[in-house]
Amino acid sequence: MANIGKLMKQAQKMQEKMMRAQEELASKTVEATAGGGMVTAVVNGKFELVSLSIEKEVVDPDDIEMLQDLIIAAVNEGVRKAQEMSAAEMSKITGGLNLNIPGLT
Repeated sequence: MANIGKLMKQAQKMQEKMMRAQEELASKTVEATAGGGMVTAVVNGKFELVSLSIEKEVVDPDDIEMLQDLIIAAVNEGVRKAQEMSAAEMSKITGGLNLNIPGLT
C-alpha cells in the first residue's frame, strides 16, 4: 500500500507540473508564414490565433481565393508548430511517456 501512496504523490506532482506548463504555454507563441512571407500567423500554446499579418502586395480583389489559401496555410502551419511546442514541453515533464490525458494534451 505504501507504493500506491508514493505513486499517487508522484502522479499528483506530475499533474501540477503539467498544469503549470500549460499556463506557461498560453503565453508562448509561434510564427508561421505562407506565400514567401506574404501572410504571417502567430499562434499561442493554447492553439489560438493571436495575430495575422497580410502584406498589401498579396491582396488582389480579382484573386481572393489565393489570399484565402495563404491564410489557411499560415494558420494551419502555426497550429502545427504550436502543437509541436506543446508536445515538447509536456514530454519534458512526462519523461517521454505518451500520456493522453484529456484537457492536458
